[in-house]
Amino acid sequence: MAAPSSPDAIRDVNTRYHDCAAADYDAKWGIDWGEVGREQVLGKLRKALGGALPVFDRTLEVGSGTGYFSLHLLMAGVAARATCTDISPGMLEVLEGNAERLGLEVTTQVADAEALPFEDASFDLVLGHAVLHHLPDLEQAFSEFLRVLRPGGVIVFAGEPSRVGDRIADVPKRAATAVAPLWRAALRASPAPEGHADGGEENHELERHVDVHAFVPADLAGLARDAGFEDVQVRGEELLANWFGWTNRALETTAVPDEVPMAWKQYAFHGYLALQKVDAGLLEGRLPAALFYNLLLSARRPEAG
Repeated sequence: MAAPSSPDAIRDVNTRYHDCAAADYDAKWGIDWGEVGREQVLGKLRKALGGALPVFDRTLEVGSGTGYFSLHLLMAGVAARATCTDISPGMLEVLEGNAERLGLEVTTQVADAEALPFEDASFDLVLGHAVLHHLPDLEQAFSEFLRVLRPGGVIVFAGEPSRVGDRIADVPKRAATAVAPLWRAALRASPAPEGHADGGEENHELERHVDVHAFVPADLAGLARDAGFEDVQVRGEELLANWFGWTNRALETTAVPDEVPMAWKQYAFHGYLALQKVDAGLLEGRLPAALFYNLLLSARRPEAG
């Protein structure tokens, strides 16, 4: 399959891929709907905004997927009213099911991030997780984020791949793929069908074409400043945790999930959390943001004046 060559083709590939991947998305990425997941979300928001979190009356999540960020913000009382958009109807269907199961009220709407169907100054917080790198027209998207924010409102975008960090992360991915047959043999796990975690082999092929950007921190900050935001900050997150996580993820995707022992899953989960703490305590803020796999952007719309 040829890579999409136009903005419309990029949107189409993203819609089709995420629609097909939606049903198994939470399982694929180990989404946690308890206290651990909530602290992951709140920790990123605290890091972005520099301290204790206010209560945001109206929040808008762009590219919300199955609702990981917004639903946790509602449960924590950080968001009073949440609106979630995604280009994928399938993702929003899963989100609505998650919200119902958790006893939460949320507004959902299929929408393109570059043409948000909301009035000016509608929200106090616009956020997203791992979404900017899917958008073909980032300048237009940031213009929309500014437009729908009230004066003084903030944006927070987490989980965006840095260009250098993405290349570094490729090393553990390749190494894990190379040793995967030995790993499966040691765990007595069978090889998984190609694309099993992405909705099948055809959808697995689409995955190679849904990511269209990896960012240099200064360029990501420039997008926000050029749109009219102030107090722009870009931080790096997860270096050791990223290497550890991608190694384990690359191994696990080669095996039938039900045959991966629980002891391994616990090791991978708790090891990742422990290395997150090492990254936050020792490396983040000391090393250049570009070295980290994840970039975290925050900015503020200027007050009316």
